Amino acid sequence: MSDRDWTLRVAPTEAGVEIQLALADLGGQPVTAVIALDRAEARHLARALLAAAGDAAERTFPHPAPPAGGQ
Repeated sequence: MSDRDWTLRVAPTEAGVEIQLALADLGGQPVTAVIALDRAEARHLARALLAAAGDAAERTFPHPAPPAGGQ
């Protein structure tokens, strides 16, 4: 593990990709989840994560008020 309480590793496989998410402490025990995805599933997951990150960024940073008079 690193200084974080989780790690994320991705490894290519013949069918696509394997994702390993390791948590240092889940209910007092270390846990690793392994997800095997084919190429189409991996692309779908990547797009969903990018969309979620973009949505989070939009919600996190304030938007400037529009100029007076709508211009």
